[in-house]
Amino acid sequence: MTALAGLRVVEFASIGPGPHAAMLLSDLGAEVLRIERVGGGGWHNPVMDRGRARLPLDIRTPEGRDRALAIVDHADVVIEGLRPGVMERLGLGPETMLERNPRLVYGRMTGWGQTGPLAQVAGHDLNYIALTGALAAIGTPGDPPPPPLNLIGDFGGGSLYLVTGILAALLERGRSGRGQVVDAAIVDGVSSMMTMFTGLTAAGHLSMDRDRNMLGGAAPFYRCYTCADGRFVAVGAIEPKFYAELLGKLELPVELAADQMIVDRWPETARRFASIFVTRSRDDWCAVLEGTDTCFAPVLELDEVPMHGHMADRGDSVDGVWQAAPAPRLSRTPGRIAPTTDGTARLVDWGIG
Repeated sequence: MTALAGLRVVEFASIGPGPHAAMLLSDLGAEVLRIERVGGGGWHNPVMDRGRARLPLDIRTPEGRDRALAIVDHADVVIEGLRPGVMERLGLGPETMLERNPRLVYGRMTGWGQTGPLAQVAGHDLNYIALTGALAAIGTPGDPPPPPLNLIGDFGGGSLYLVTGILAALLERGRSGRGQVVDAAIVDGVSSMMTMFTGLTAAGHLSMDRDRNMLGGAAPFYRCYTCADGRFVAVGAIEPKFYAELLGKLELPVELAADQMIVDRWPETARRFASIFVTRSRDDWCAVLEGTDTCFAPVLELDEVPMHGHMADRGDSVDGVWQAAPAPRLSRTPGRIAPTTDGTARLVDWGIG
């Protein structure tokens, strides 16, 4: 038995955070039925699209709309990631669906949110994190901020907050018997994620200036270094005892530990660290530092991840392809990677002809 066994989720196909949220719910045991465009559409992703029953349906036609509504009548959760107002124009908005199915939790995934001056404007992850203060703190001083993949916005502030909202609404439904709408906006989620930084800067404990931000790469003990083979390693020895151990492993004077938080000395210490790390290959440094309390890790390429002992132990394999295991891990009702199936069979299981 999985944690979300019996939970019925209808996902209207989109890209990015919507499919990721549906994957997370599926991994925890939910039955996910994806309604997708006839002929396909979007970016096919054999890993993130796992665990679905897929049903092609043209929801732009009256017949497709009515079919979608009939399916949602049997669902607990809906996930959609279209621009605000699109589902309403299709006759598939939350007001219509909740009137038919009052227990429905209707999850809406957007970048800007359902309201506000930018709600109807196109955008992507990079735009959303730019508006929250997150992007400005990333990168080398004086250079434009580099795009940090789309992890911070789409998945950190997007899908994870959508799932949090859905689960909260389901928990409340257990008391009230009523569903509701979850407005998951990436700008809201990233702003929530940034509360640690807004709080620490307000308290005077952290600078967001790139040349003084301890967590942004300015500190010599919290950054990446180039090795002799052109590969990289990451060190994050923030705590004094971990920093002291790192100094010892690098055969540097222990007296340097006293200067750890003197910001003006960071550039010179970083140069010393860089001159040492470049003398050995990445794997040689793994032999010296991995498994110690120096807060060390090699910077792995994506295709190297399954071959690392720890990641191999924590991951899973489906049809010979390494995948992230369902997360988080539950002790009594663990998640599972469900197969991708035809949606018609799922409809039969739900009692829909």
